Amino acid sequence: MNSAHLISGYALFFLRMTNQQTMAKFYINPDISKARTIDKAVYLDAAVFENFRSKVFPGTWQFVGTQEQIANTGDITPCSFLEGFIDEPLVIAHTGEKEFSCLSNVCTHRGNILVDKACSAPNGLICKYHGRRFMLDGKMKSMPEFKEVKDFPSDEDHLMAFPLSTWGNWLFASLENTFSIEDYFGPMMSRLHWLPIHLFEHRPELGKDYTIHANWALYCENYLEGFHIPFVHEGLNAVLDFGSYETITEGRTVLQIGYAKDKEACFDLPATSPDFGKNIAAYYYWVYPNLMFNFYPWGLSLNIVKPISLTQTRVSFLVFIWDESKYDQGAGSNLDKVEMEDEEIVENVQMGIRSSAYQHGRYSVTREQGTHHFHRLLAADLNG
Repeated sequence: MNSAHLISGYALFFLRMTNQQTMAKFYINPDISKARTIDKAVYLDAAVFENFRSKVFPGTWQFVGTQEQIANTGDITPCSFLEGFIDEPLVIAHTGEKEFSCLSNVCTHRGNILVDKACSAPNGLICKYHGRRFMLDGKMKSMPEFKEVKDFPSDEDHLMAFPLSTWGNWLFASLENTFSIEDYFGPMMSRLHWLPIHLFEHRPELGKDYTIHANWALYCENYLEGFHIPFVHEGLNAVLDFGSYETITEGRTVLQIGYAKDKEACFDLPATSPDFGKNIAAYYYWVYPNLMFNFYPWGLSLNIVKPISLTQTRVSFLVFIWDESKYDQGAGSNLDKVEMEDEEIVENVQMGIRSSAYQHGRYSVTREQGTHHFHRLLAADLNG
């Protein structure tokens, strides 16, 4: 064997060993009664954080706006795919008759940002740098002073189009065609088919952004179990029946159902609902990896978890009102107080896991099915 083959063989050997170590580090036993929680490197290792950026989030579906923002044909609005983390510049366009497109917001000539504010552009997008023009489907239409350029335009001169899907009036985008939106939202769409989400009105003045000094995955883990409610949320525990609290894992979702202690502030469920006849105060739906749909009788609090750094996370609370007469009642009340209580405990955990005395924990079989499900999905992505 010559030296080149020897070096190649050693490289392959070490690559396989590295992959095996990674697989072992992030392996989660599918039997929750035997499983240990995910390795703490997920929250502390900068290389893992970069893998979140490259392996976990690009193929996911992220909220990018509402149809009201582009209500008329020709309307466009800029947005960013996970601002502060991936920051992919996008532009959403209303192309006609409830048809929408999601395009790169970067000119294919010299990289200029095309759209910096919402406006009407029925004749397409025009770059303010050198005048390149694009149609609302992304096709390049014209370019000044380019008559002499050979083999122009080519496919790379058009704007890249990204997957875009709707649910009700909400718009969701992805950077990859890995999964359909039904692969992610299907269980939620099916169970809540009776809910008139197209009537939910966005109320920006009721929303708020929070900055948490902890890893984004720790914040999600805390959301995914009601185990902590009696210990952390006195007010919430007073209105929810903890003994009846239910967790359902399905596909890329986790549903937690909060049952009310009395019949006040509950959903008026139709006979077509699988939960008809139950006193449900809240549907807490988590969609992998970072969207939290909190449905209350008054509407929705959509929480978007945005990684900022290894130990910093921004969470955006977006409020959509359905029945204002029920707003801020029952399980859907005092949300800011609940958030402050969650932030305190999650930030304490971020400090605690740095200890050399901690590496893994175990799961409660009856209360931490959601966290176990999240860890399995996350480990699968990190292991490639």
